[in-house]
Amino acid sequence: MESDLFARLTFDNCFTRELPADPEAANFRRQVRAACYSRVQPTVVREPRLVAWSREMAEELGLTIDDSTAPAIAEVFSGNRLLTGMDPFAMCYGGHQFGNWAGQLGDGRAINLGEVVSPAGRHWTLQLKGAGPTPYSRTADGLAVLRSSLREFLCSEAMFHLGVPTTRALTLVTTGEQVVRDMFYDGNPQREPGAIVCRVAPSFVRFGNFQILSARRETDLLKRLVDFTIRRDFGHLGEPGEHTYARWFAEVCRLTAEMIVHWMRVGFVHGVMNTDNMSILGLTIDYGPYGWLEDYDPTWTPNTTDAEGRRYRFGQQPHVAMWNLAQLANALAPLFSDTKPLQDGLDGYAESFNSGWQQMMASRMGLRSWQDPDDKELADELMLILQMVETDMTIFFRRLATVNVESSDHRVRGEAESEYLQRVGISGVETFRDSYYVPEQITPEYKIRLGQWLLSYGRRISTDGTSAEQRRKQMNSVNPRYVLRNYLAQLAIDQATSGKMSLIHRLLDVLRRPYEEQPDADEFSAKRPEWARTRAGCSMLSCSS
Repeated sequence: MESDLFARLTFDNCFTRELPADPEAANFRRQVRAACYSRVQPTVVREPRLVAWSREMAEELGLTIDDSTAPAIAEVFSGNRLLTGMDPFAMCYGGHQFGNWAGQLGDGRAINLGEVVSPAGRHWTLQLKGAGPTPYSRTADGLAVLRSSLREFLCSEAMFHLGVPTTRALTLVTTGEQVVRDMFYDGNPQREPGAIVCRVAPSFVRFGNFQILSARRETDLLKRLVDFTIRRDFGHLGEPGEHTYARWFAEVCRLTAEMIVHWMRVGFVHGVMNTDNMSILGLTIDYGPYGWLEDYDPTWTPNTTDAEGRRYRFGQQPHVAMWNLAQLANALAPLFSDTKPLQDGLDGYAESFNSGWQQMMASRMGLRSWQDPDDKELADELMLILQMVETDMTIFFRRLATVNVESSDHRVRGEAESEYLQRVGISGVETFRDSYYVPEQITPEYKIRLGQWLLSYGRRISTDGTSAEQRRKQMNSVNPRYVLRNYLAQLAIDQATSGKMSLIHRLLDVLRRPYEEQPDADEFSAKRPEWARTRAGCSMLSCSS
């Protein structure tokens, strides 16, 4: 029976039960003060249709999703039908956007259906993105299109399987309606298929939830939200109080550092790291104009809005996270008699990121542990080599595990040093050939420099005492074979827009096992094709993408 389908969704709406609501019940755009959220109903859509779902997330929630249950699932996770226990709301928060304080922002196109306790006892918030306007929608319609919804659905699950801290996605539902979007804000709006993603996370609280209360000097409510957050999601730190606040902020800094290390490992570029897009739990949140670093370029950003300043470029992400944490520290300062613990937390972020980055790079290169200063030189030189020739980072590191490293000196072989380095470099070029986008860029200078690095790498491996097989297994466990390449997502969008959903399901299946060799999925590990170099959706995206 249909009622049995949702029987295991037990709602425990802590956020709305324990924090103050906006007293205004009507749904119109406004400034919301002295409240953490506004209650709001999702907009009913014409013809909801379930097109994809995460079986792992469904199992976690105790839901059975298949062809027979799809219509009922679509009704609920489009917002057309509210289950008993749901208490829909949109959160109030502010934030810094591109370095500037933007004031009140809030859930402009996201509506939280409620909080559930899974059969395993874990708390999850169910949130619909694209379910209609809220008091925080400003001049927007609160809707979402299939294009952006598909990207968020796939990337949320891809990141989870990569081992990156992230919010999750349960369902992707089309609405049967058309939504007008000007993708590049250039005066050319188009009608596109509407869609809604059901996002899932332990909490969707962001840095901006605290910032807006501090900016408005609503200090009592700021303290109340901090206390709630600690009790709800950081209970292991103890009862709230100034000492616990310090430990909590330090943990937020540590969790954020761990998330950024993972981004740098897999080549993920968020694209819009505003403070309102930073999770207090250290989860990747709000998949908008994100992109995957294909050729290794630390200056690349996927966001057209950021194309000039490149504030959120790949190589800048660790620094932006630190800046964002500093803004959170400023917001929390009224709760501290001495701000030194906040500075200690920020210092802890730098320490956590640096040590995490070192451990991550050691693993990527197949080393047991990081040894300064030699390993820093080795890693820094590799990053420079990757930039000499347009090189696919994902493929390069995967191929690095297959290199037969040499550590002997050229004099042992009776070769001139330049000849020896050239020979090693040529062998290296052949190993990495699939990762080069423009083979004509491979110069004799590059071959010699690559050869020198490979020799240094070989010497370092020989002192590490790791067998070739151990090294390969370790490297392949952290260097993915499959990521959601920008062009793959665009191909899925192209097909879905014409009514074909098969590529979504195929990608979802492949991305469930990103570190495994999947012989029947080689096409999904290939580097970006030339047609995708400058195509919209493959190279650059806007905040409406």
